Amino acid sequence: MIARSATAPPRPAAALEPIWLEWGALAGMFAFAAWLLGGRGVWALLLGSDPTGLTLVIILVFVAATLWCGMRARELQRQRRLLDAARGGAAQGWAAEYWAALAAAPRDADAPLDLLLEHTHGPHGTAWWVNGIQLKLGLLGKVIGFSILALEIGQIQNFDASQSQELLRSLTTGLGVALLTTMVGLVGNILLGLQLTRLDRYADALVAEAQRRGLEP
Repeated sequence: MIARSATAPPRPAAALEPIWLEWGALAGMFAFAAWLLGGRGVWALLLGSDPTGLTLVIILVFVAATLWCGMRARELQRQRRLLDAARGGAAQGWAAEYWAALAAAPRDADAPLDLLLEHTHGPHGTAWWVNGIQLKLGLLGKVIGFSILALEIGQIQNFDASQSQELLRSLTTGLGVALLTTMVGLVGNILLGLQLTRLDRYADALVAEAQRRGLEP
């Protein structure tokens, strides 16, 4: 390792984006889109066309996960402030644990990085699992919808032209469940994945900044 000069000026802190404000702007866009869709009757159409209730479950999971992303963004912002305070000698919380582990690095060289990753990335694993649940619920709705469609077709014994309208209505019910739940699950998976990817990237930048500061004399 090349020793740094004792008189060398410290490197300026890397600028990290205000992720809490970014999430707030994104949540505002989601709220506006939800209001716009509600005014056009889209929510009533989605919920009214799904007798299984899976569409409502997917929407509730997405809303809860989005609120969690907001709390997580605020927590990462707080960890950033703790890192800045640690630079001035006032380390506390996870930053104090990190510097203590860094001081004990000769005994366990991986301990500081493991501790840092746990504080910055640990909770994200469960959130990614929840994101996958949305997609799986959509696929479950697809299976249920096609099962309803298959059962309706299987109950047809003879075709009566006078009953064709009622028959088509019963068949399209299963098809609607299959398509709508799949669509809602896919959209929720994409939008939540966007938020979680941004949280992961911010946490990566936070880890890199903490490691850089740990190498400073």
